[in-house]
Amino acid sequence: MTDIAVKVSGLVKRFGGQTVLDGVSFEVHRGEIIAILGRSGTGKSVLLKTIIALIDPDAGMVEVLGRNLHTLSERERLVARRDLGYVFQGAALFDSLSVLENVGFVLYQDRVDETEIRERVVRVLAMVGLEQAIDKYPSELSGGMQKRVGLARTLINQPKVICFDEPTSGLDPVTTAVINQIILRLRSKLGVVSLVVTHDLQSAFSIADRILLLDRGAIVAMGTANEIRASNNAWVQRFIRGQADPAEMADSGSFAPVPIRHRHRTPLPDDQPPG
Repeated sequence: MTDIAVKVSGLVKRFGGQTVLDGVSFEVHRGEIIAILGRSGTGKSVLLKTIIALIDPDAGMVEVLGRNLHTLSERERLVARRDLGYVFQGAALFDSLSVLENVGFVLYQDRVDETEIRERVVRVLAMVGLEQAIDKYPSELSGGMQKRVGLARTLINQPKVICFDEPTSGLDPVTTAVINQIILRLRSKLGVVSLVVTHDLQSAFSIADRILLLDRGAIVAMGTANEIRASNNAWVQRFIRGQADPAEMADSGSFAPVPIRHRHRTPLPDDQPPG
C-alpha cells in the first residue's frame, strides 16, 4: 500500500477570467496533518473543495486514497466520499434537526435501525466531548459546540481523510485548543489524515506536521513549522509576522497621508444652541 494519501498534480481552477489555483502540486502522507495558510481569497477553500471533488478542476489531477474522484460518476463519487470528510467553516447544521438527527443524518438515509443510530452517534459525540448534547438543537449550542457537532457528523462514517475549513474561526482560545486536540487525537487514535485551512498561525504551528503557504493560487512554501519559521523567503517572513507587502501598499495608495482641512466656524454665544 502506498504511503501517499493525497496527491495533487498541476491543479488549475478558474472562475470566469480569474485563475484561483495555478498549477498547485503536493503530496500528503498517511497520518499527516497539513495546515494550509494564505491570505483571504488566495484559493485555500477552493483547493479543499477540489480535493474532495465538490469542485472539478480545469486542469491537473487529484488522487485521494489512490482514486481520482474527478473521473468518477456522481454515484461513484458519493460512495468514494464515505472515506472522506469535510468540516464546513460554519458547521452547516440543519436547524430543525436535533444533534442526534444531524450527526446520524446519513444513517437515517441508509435506513439503519434507530437503536444502532443512537449508539453510533453517542460514540462519535463522545469523541468530541458532546455526548450530553445528543437531544439538543443547534440553537441551544454555542458556536464552538456546533463546530464539534459538525465534526461528529463527519466522523460517523469513520473517514480516512478529513478536510477542515477554518475549524477554529471565531472561537475563543480555550475552545480553539479543544478543536486542535481533537484533530491531534483523530490522527493518533484513528490515523486520520487532516488538511486544515486556517488563518490561525498559532494553531497551524502547534498541530501541523507540515505547513503549506498559498499566495495567488500558487504554493509559496511548504515545510515543517521550523522550516517555515527559518525560511529566507521575504514573502513568507512578512506573512508569519503579519506585515503588509510595501510594494502593494505603495501601489494601492491607500496609506497616502490625507490633508486635514479646518473649516472656519463662527463661535456661538454660550446660551445659543447650534442649529
